[in-house]
Amino acid sequence: MRILLDECVPRPLKRELSEYEVLTVAEMGWSGKKNGELLQLMMQAGFAILLTTDQNLRYQQNLQQAGIAVIVLVAPSNRLPDLIPLISNARNVLKTICAGEVVEVGES
Repeated sequence: MRILLDECVPRPLKRELSEYEVLTVAEMGWSGKKNGELLQLMMQAGFAILLTTDQNLRYQQNLQQAGIAVIVLVAPSNRLPDLIPLISNARNVLKTICAGEVVEVGES
């Protein structure tokens, strides 16, 4: 499963998901791309999941049509110390999420 870390997610977070193929927007050379174009590029490159902190993405894009699943990390900030505690819950979501779905992951 290929996962893309959105620009708003700190790059070091990918180390927390080492069991998956995780790349960042910067690594793909897609920095600065708007969400619609980014989703299109993801689909073409075979990504299944976008990991983001952008809580408005579901209202801005047709994710069903894009064929991409989105996991939104909901934390007080997008700083690494605030996001790492959410990774366990995100891993659980990764087991069941389907294309077109948006799942928000916060602390339980």
